[in-house]
Amino acid sequence: MRASSTKGFDGPAVVSDVEEKGLQMLKEFREFAMKGNVVDLAVGVIIGVAFGGIVTSLVGDIIMPIIGAITGGLDFSNYFTGLSKAVTAGNLAEAKKQGAVLAWGNFLTLTLNFIIIAFVLFVVIRSMNKLKRKDEAAPAPPKPTRQEELLTEIRDLLKKS
Repeated sequence: MRASSTKGFDGPAVVSDVEEKGLQMLKEFREFAMKGNVVDLAVGVIIGVAFGGIVTSLVGDIIMPIIGAITGGLDFSNYFTGLSKAVTAGNLAEAKKQGAVLAWGNFLTLTLNFIIIAFVLFVVIRSMNKLKRKDEAAPAPPKPTRQEELLTEIRDLLKKS
């Protein structure tokens, strides 16, 4: 800040310094936000959320009903153990209202979700790595030797004349 001899601080100079610093900070933030890693991370998070919904539906709507049918129509999400004598409800939602419960069926369902997500990601990453290896394994066309370059130049010069 610049001091003025009669008024204390020079208002317009202070404002322009603040504006310059603000514009510089905005420029730095824009550069940071537009870096490839930040954009890639944002895309990854968005796709991850959507993928999580798909896997949750796969487990809850397809896999768990099949497992429930195999085990006699049991629904794992309602398996719980009451931790006090006050818990007498037949389903998890009501039991949680009555007191502390150990919702191990819900934990089992979430663990199954995790295993499925981890397996699908493993398959996707494995496939991507195979594609990368194929690209790396494909040899680049060999660079012409110095002699071949000179012969090409001579040929091109003869064509011009």
